[in-house]
Amino acid sequence: MRLEWIDDILAVLDCGSLAQAAEKRGLTQSAFTRRARTIEEAIGTTLFDRRRKPVTLMAGVQTLEPELRALSTRLHGLRQALKTTASHSGAPLTFVCQHALTTTMSPRIVRAAATHSGLSVRVHSGNQDVCLMQLLSKDADLAIMYALPDAPQSEVSTAFETHSLGTDSLIPVCAPALWQGAANALPLISYPADVFLGQVFANRIAPALPLGTIASPVAETALTLAMLQLAISGIGMAWLPASLAHAALENGDLLRLDAALPAQALDISMVRLRAPHSQRNEAIWQTLANALV
Repeated sequence: MRLEWIDDILAVLDCGSLAQAAEKRGLTQSAFTRRARTIEEAIGTTLFDRRRKPVTLMAGVQTLEPELRALSTRLHGLRQALKTTASHSGAPLTFVCQHALTTTMSPRIVRAAATHSGLSVRVHSGNQDVCLMQLLSKDADLAIMYALPDAPQSEVSTAFETHSLGTDSLIPVCAPALWQGAANALPLISYPADVFLGQVFANRIAPALPLGTIASPVAETALTLAMLQLAISGIGMAWLPASLAHAALENGDLLRLDAALPAQALDISMVRLRAPHSQRNEAIWQTLANALV
């Protein structure tokens, strides 16, 4: 039983006659009549009641309408799934974002992959060490991560190829009411010491704080989205990526304080293993490199 035959039968059910069904299916009446006879011959029984004018389906066939519609829906879905699988070469693009970049970068990557390559995409999120491990274990095709502009290249980094996607900055922010009452003691929402932004704060931000300033942690989280909400709530000050804090700064929910307190420039990089790549993966890399500038 061919899918187009099922749809022909359903067209007669919907329209009530062969003539109107032929128009719906984009065929001449004579061509549709021939196809009706072909269906009957293939099945080995009479489906169309030619004793009635206009010609319509036999009463017994009409009782099968629910089964025919369900089968048509399933077969159309299967055909689309087969087309999608073929166009994606059997595997989606898998990428992992550093937590701080998932919100700002992953929508752009998904949109670029879908628009330019027709790819389905799997998105993972993790700390920087998780991103690198997923690349090494080949659980991810690429990663999106922060890096310090002036950081020396390590032996581990030589295993990876990077492409710059632009810059960001880690900036101090807080709720307006909190800054009005702040002095040299800063209530701080901090990062864990073992995550990338925690290391940036410890090594670059803390040593550059004004003399006599004491940052007193009141909360700790590795999740920048949680830190954003804590800062908006007035729990404490936070050093957040400017890209993530942008909307809250525009709305007046947060104040940007890098005129008085230190900030740190950050590079955003797309990273993959430095190894031979398939033609498909190379095309994906180039597509994203061009689309995400």
